[in-house]
Amino acid sequence: MPTLDDYRKFLARIREETGIATLVPDDAGLVTVRVEDRFNVNLQFVEATGRILCFVEVAQLSADTPKEVYRDLLAGGLFGKETAGGYFALEPDTETVVYNYFFDLAQAAEDTEDFVDSLEKILQLCDLWAERVRSTSGDSDSFESVESAAHLRV
Repeated sequence: MPTLDDYRKFLARIREETGIATLVPDDAGLVTVRVEDRFNVNLQFVEATGRILCFVEVAQLSADTPKEVYRDLLAGGLFGKETAGGYFALEPDTETVVYNYFFDLAQAAEDTEDFVDSLEKILQLCDLWAERVRSTSGDSDSFESVESAAHLRV
């Protein structure tokens, strides 16, 4: 089973791949990176399972968010519809939609380029969902469009 030290070594290789020097975990294995001032990407190593929980803050819902947004998020969470194997959670205090995905560290460590590509695909997916939330909420004018997708590689 991979250890926290294995995770640290893995992230060192990811730093080399992406050029993001801040990909350094704290003592509990959590690392948070702000990507292009759009998304907070969090990676948390779970030593008991040897997995990496990736969670990304997608969008913050407002008090007048239409029920269609909640329906789409629920369908995504329950049925994996348009989630690429991840799932959504709603942080109750801030009404922030969070996308969650688990990586197996041993598998991810075999191909760091594939891992970074997967993270970029997650960011593209989060872009799409953020745009869906904004457009359904009627607030698309105040946000960047999906065409300007966030990227990890420098």
